Amino acid sequence: MKAKDIVANFYKSDVVLDTDALDVLLHDDVLLEWHSTKGFLQLNKPMILDLSKELNKAYVRSKNNVSHLVAKGDTVTVRYTQYVKTIENPREEMLLAHFIVIWELKDDKLFRGYQISQL
Repeated sequence: MKAKDIVANFYKSDVVLDTDALDVLLHDDVLLEWHSTKGFLQLNKPMILDLSKELNKAYVRSKNNVSHLVAKGDTVTVRYTQYVKTIENPREEMLLAHFIVIWELKDDKLFRGYQISQL
């Protein structure tokens, strides 16, 4: 499978809330550098999986609206908006944030990510 297809499938799915599925897609040495509204974060695989578990406690659904997906070799850039449904109000979809991320893939898995988000 091409890098662009792997990343596209990742963002079209609800995998961020499924820690077991996410574990399969992440390289063991994954590192995500994220400039968020809370500051700069560097997340390794265990930290990303812990974040997934926390998100799963708060949200019943997550959906990404991908507006741009550009690939060159094993590097893929994605621009998307993430929407969620909370456990308290599962019928209402709310905007979580806007994201741009550049992923480098290795062994057909997400290896290095460079992400920025805005509420």
